[in-house]
Amino acid sequence: MRKAILVSAAVLLVFAVALPGIQNQDSRLQNAFRRPELNGWIFVHFQGAPRQLGFQHGYLLSPEIDDAFKVIKLELTHDNNRDWKFFRDTAKNILWPHIEQEYRDELEGIVEGLSAKLVKMDIWDVVAMNAFVEVSYYVDWLKKQKASASADKATRVAERCSAIVATGSYTKDGKVVIGHSIWSTYLDGQRWNIIFDIVPEKGYRILMDGFPGLIHSADDFGMNSAGILITETTITGFFGWNSDGIPEFVRARKAMQYSTSIDDFAEIMKRGNNGGYANNWLVADRNSSEIASLELGLKNVTLRRTKDGYFCGANFPVNEKLIREETDFDPADLGASANARRARWEELMAEHKGKIDVAAVQKFLSDHWDTYEKKEAPSERTLCGHVDLSPRGMKGWQEPYGIAGAAQAKVADASLAERMSFVAAMGHPCGIDFKAAPHLRLHPQFDWQKEHLRDLDSRPWTKFAKIGDVPQGDRSVGF
Repeated sequence: MRKAILVSAAVLLVFAVALPGIQNQDSRLQNAFRRPELNGWIFVHFQGAPRQLGFQHGYLLSPEIDDAFKVIKLELTHDNNRDWKFFRDTAKNILWPHIEQEYRDELEGIVEGLSAKLVKMDIWDVVAMNAFVEVSYYVDWLKKQKASASADKATRVAERCSAIVATGSYTKDGKVVIGHSIWSTYLDGQRWNIIFDIVPEKGYRILMDGFPGLIHSADDFGMNSAGILITETTITGFFGWNSDGIPEFVRARKAMQYSTSIDDFAEIMKRGNNGGYANNWLVADRNSSEIASLELGLKNVTLRRTKDGYFCGANFPVNEKLIREETDFDPADLGASANARRARWEELMAEHKGKIDVAAVQKFLSDHWDTYEKKEAPSERTLCGHVDLSPRGMKGWQEPYGIAGAAQAKVADASLAERMSFVAAMGHPCGIDFKAAPHLRLHPQFDWQKEHLRDLDSRPWTKFAKIGDVPQGDRSVGF
């Protein structure tokens, strides 16, 4: 584990002053600000009507959005063998007609904020970027329309994330605990470093991690002021798409903003489901100490819930009918990443029943035990993912030694959530750094990433909280 678990309040005081003069530049920036980078994270606060939220987002994060857009454009075109025009056309013709006005306004506000900072991106660039995960499902669906019935169903969609939610007799205080590490390419994972504190005109306040330019978290860890905590992991080998559905990024943002209960969350995510970014959603209600798992396929949707137990996520599908009808997943392959990590979660839950708290989940997300080979060996089979160290890679997503794995992690419990707060670690939560130059020298097949690939250093766990809920003088990002 890291030498430093939490950054002290004394260190955070350095960051307590807002960027000078921002509020005086444009009335749309009123009450909005960003803080200097802290342990790899950038904290931003947005407040107002949808278009105003978007303008603040585009303006204050313009350098990061400009940089991230280049990466997303590179990855989507490389991985899907399509030019950028295809994704712009998808944004315009497939996604935009099903985006409600509130989020159209926010997306258009982002474009206006970028324009004010002389960043040349239009609405179709921004919409395509927001949908960068789910559009790969659309590409696969198009391929299958042209393929024979016996065509390979393997998907390019990433097996993203390890996650856990627990409550009742499994946790130290009997209340909810939730944790998540994003698995992504390091190209985009290095840029998944924004902490958003959003006060919308309607709905509930949101505190979430996220990616510059996106109105949703996209790796989907966050909470709202109604007491709902949300995270997820993707379903491995899923195929399915409905072009008449509502984009997943819209439903995910709406659920984070408007849910007051697990039922609310499930209803928002199910309504207009397009099959994009099919996930096992893990949800907690800190008010009732209830937790749930919403396994959201396109044809098969299962909601499980409990006040005494746990749900874990490692990209494995659960419902047998969903596995059979909507995936090419093999639950019998114990060497597959999803199955190996599922086995490890079950070992850890049995071993730590009644002792799970924030510190325990931090250790879980740093775990390197390979249940298949029965040894400590960081790889695609471990909860803290290191595909870059694996001679196997991950079938359907990453080649051997692919530059991907656990890029950052977040954890919260009921006490933190009551104050709209969580702890987060940028980089591998285990403390292992990734260095780009030596990896590319050993594996030149990944040189196409060289222009934008950075080192991914592991940083200390740091506590973040909504502005205004921390001691005066320590208002920037935590306490």
